[in-house]
Amino acid sequence: MPPEPLRKLRAAPSPLVTSPPWGGEPLTARNFARLAQLVHDYSGIKMPAGKRTMLEGRLRRRMRASCVNDLNDYCNYLFEEGGLESELVHLIDAVTTNKTDFFREPLHFKLLEDLVLPAIGKTGQRTIRAWSAACSIGAEPYTLAMVLEENRRLARGADYSILCTDLSTEVLEQAIAGVFPEAMIEPVNMDLRWRYVLRCRQTARTEVRIAPELRAKLSFARLNLMDESYPVDRDMDLIFCRNILIYFDKETQLKVLQRLCGHLAPGGYLFLGHSESIVGLDLPVVQIANTVFQRR
Repeated sequence: MPPEPLRKLRAAPSPLVTSPPWGGEPLTARNFARLAQLVHDYSGIKMPAGKRTMLEGRLRRRMRASCVNDLNDYCNYLFEEGGLESELVHLIDAVTTNKTDFFREPLHFKLLEDLVLPAIGKTGQRTIRAWSAACSIGAEPYTLAMVLEENRRLARGADYSILCTDLSTEVLEQAIAGVFPEAMIEPVNMDLRWRYVLRCRQTARTEVRIAPELRAKLSFARLNLMDESYPVDRDMDLIFCRNILIYFDKETQLKVLQRLCGHLAPGGYLFLGHSESIVGLDLPVVQIANTVFQRR
């Protein structure tokens, strides 16, 4: 059963409206601790004291949207006045980090082209099911779509579909649109740009859009990796979960990875970020390359 479509998961507008925002006082130690615990419990993201300034900066942007005067007033609304129900998704959107690039960590996509896709091709498999489990604004799954489409087109490889999930509703909206600043496609080679990237007809705009035939291969849903189970099919051939585990403690990393492995088909491939490791974790995979693993 696939995750519930994004259109059913968009957050309701926050009812918070008071007076025009201003800088206000910094977070009290108590309120920082409460927010840090909330963010960790809900998203798994560690929020140590060194991130206090970052958290305050992110929340000030949320305050402006909510017309709240002060960070501590915002916390009072969340914790004392029952505001979490309407505000939690907005809060998580504000504090999550969503750095991404096309062809980020390019060796993964080279390995996909040279080793993984030919191996899948030899099995005679007709469809590849892929999951970008922390897709952010979409650069990763659209990169993956370019590679899979080239494999289908040039090597007569399998057809494919890509599930794209993220905790943040805000970045999912951007990913669905498939519109990016032109500077972001710099890592995409010219052949792929010519086939799969459309430039805006208005020359004054420096934006591009991913071609509709690639966008049609992607589906989007909001999903929290901290949930005890994922409403995702259990026969994924490729799972990309890169550069998100570094924000989790070891215990959370293990639980998330165990759940992800449960959704890999036998022989399926798991791609992690280059700074992430599964050393010391009991998982049903074998390493085939740097931060690339195959389900036993």
